[in-house]
Amino acid sequence: MSRADLSGRGPRARGAFLRTAAARRWAVDAAIAAAVTAAQVGAAHAGSSWHPGQDPVPVSAYVLLSVGGASLIARRRYPVGVLAVTLITTLWASGQNAHVIYLALIVAFFNAVLARKRAAAIASLLIGYAASVWPWLIGQGGRPSVAFAAGLAAGLIFLLSVAELIRSRSQRAAALQRSREEEFRRRASEERMRMARDLHDVVAHNISVINVQANTALHLMDRQPERARSALTTINDVSRQALVELRSVLGVLRDIDESAPRAPSPGLARLGGLVDNAAAAGLAVHIEAAEPQAPLPADVDLAAYRIVQEALTNSARHSAGTKATVRVTYGDGAVIVEVDDDGVARPAGRPGGRASTTGNGIAGMTERAKALGGTMQAGRRPEGGFRVTAWLPLDGGEP
Repeated sequence: MSRADLSGRGPRARGAFLRTAAARRWAVDAAIAAAVTAAQVGAAHAGSSWHPGQDPVPVSAYVLLSVGGASLIARRRYPVGVLAVTLITTLWASGQNAHVIYLALIVAFFNAVLARKRAAAIASLLIGYAASVWPWLIGQGGRPSVAFAAGLAAGLIFLLSVAELIRSRSQRAAALQRSREEEFRRRASEERMRMARDLHDVVAHNISVINVQANTALHLMDRQPERARSALTTINDVSRQALVELRSVLGVLRDIDESAPRAPSPGLARLGGLVDNAAAAGLAVHIEAAEPQAPLPADVDLAAYRIVQEALTNSARHSAGTKATVRVTYGDGAVIVEVDDDGVARPAGRPGGRASTTGNGIAGMTERAKALGGTMQAGRRPEGGFRVTAWLPLDGGEP
């Protein structure tokens, strides 16, 4: 499990996972330490058996080899300390006529290099080389040949090169994993932003219609009950539609009611519903939409719908106009959405007013367009009213 997956779990689940992972690592280290210890002690005993003319291996040498192998159980936490222990015990045991295989020392050496303790690792090579070339340093007699010294140096250099190669590949793998996790977090952040925009569009549009109709019902309840009833019916329909859209948006956050029917994803094919809602809010909308030559990508279709929805919501809430025109055209690999109204924008500081081009709704439309590689412009028309124009590429291109 990656850190990105772990971050989405609760504290109790994360704690249980971390405890399980720690226990697993401890078990692996214990198994490695036991296997290395058995191999070293067994090799020392076998070497003594194959050379009956030599003095037997003392018990202290077996103890030293066992201590060196057992120290590997702490190699993750103390890489330099474990390397020092294995180096000392291995050299000490080899000075007591023990036929040593340097398995524990090699494991500790590789572990130190992978832990980026290269200075300690190189120092252990130099110490081990000196003790092998001048054996009297560890209590052994004899004088090795020049060929032995040169071969040993070449072998140690090769060992260091292999360890560095493994460390480099391990670092590249870790960097790739971090990159994947960062990409996962970035996509999750973008998905949260998309959900936030969808929630804003659904709530702002439908609540504005409900607010207008509720005011109408309150004013006409006594004088014109039939019109008040019609307004309440509109509130009922709009609120039901809002609940369906909210369930569709929030349904990705939790796996509940999977058998419940879902409304189709909003798109330009459902502009008629926006016209009805705008009419209920007192805004007459005329649509001029060309037919696409091919089905639109789902994200482009949704963004175009939400931009029209937000533009009509702004027209109904923040202007004194009564008419709006929606134009949808296609060209140069893009869909162009244009929404005009005949209202007059209210001053920016006035409650309920359209703050020029800095409102949250306009910011949300701009973010939607930019997320697809497109552009969005909003401002007053020379002939009066307000205009919103969005250019949405069908393939993430540039205008």
